[in-house]
Amino acid sequence: MKIYWIKAQAPRRVLALVKHLGLQAEFVQPDLMAGGLKTPDYVALNPNMKAPTLVDGDLVLWESSAIMAHLCIQAGSDMWPAHHPAEQVEVLRWLSWNDCHWGPAVSPFYFQHVVKPTFGLGPPDSASLPPKVADVVRYAKVLDGHLAGREHVACGRLTIADFQLASMACYWRESEMPLKEFPQIVRWLDGLMQIPAWADPWPGETPASHR
Repeated sequence: MKIYWIKAQAPRRVLALVKHLGLQAEFVQPDLMAGGLKTPDYVALNPNMKAPTLVDGDLVLWESSAIMAHLCIQAGSDMWPAHHPAEQVEVLRWLSWNDCHWGPAVSPFYFQHVVKPTFGLGPPDSASLPPKVADVVRYAKVLDGHLAGREHVACGRLTIADFQLASMACYWRESEMPLKEFPQIVRWLDGLMQIPAWADPWPGETPASHR
């Protein structure tokens, strides 16, 4: 099994899951500065020219939620409830909510304060963020209310929904996301950081062009 990754939100959740489940994989970090996601070989795997991408035998998968489900099936983990349709629906609800609402709301903060310095894209444009606060607050109210009395987002246990949603906000303090007024979210995020694989998901970082 081979996983192509960069240091970003979607790969983080996949890498953390691999580590948490104790799966063996070869990790390939394309060199972004050298156009590693745009090479013909990589585009043949992932026409979106994004990461992560998983290659497992003849199977090629992109989109982190699909990759995480596959990894859980391979490991026999109920973090993706392969044999429980009602639980699948519950997890899918939160994966969809993340992609349609939560992710777009918090991503501008992450981009300005984490992505830019990570990839040398210049200083944060903090002035662009105040208009984005209202969306974060709107959806943070939903998540904070849902987490009241709960340790996890779905199914009463750790699932890939936790990793999906948390990857968008695990750097909320560094990103200046307006989340400090939402104690249930903060508690949940801090709790996930007690999982070793979540706190330190990254493989050794030796960028290399796709071979």
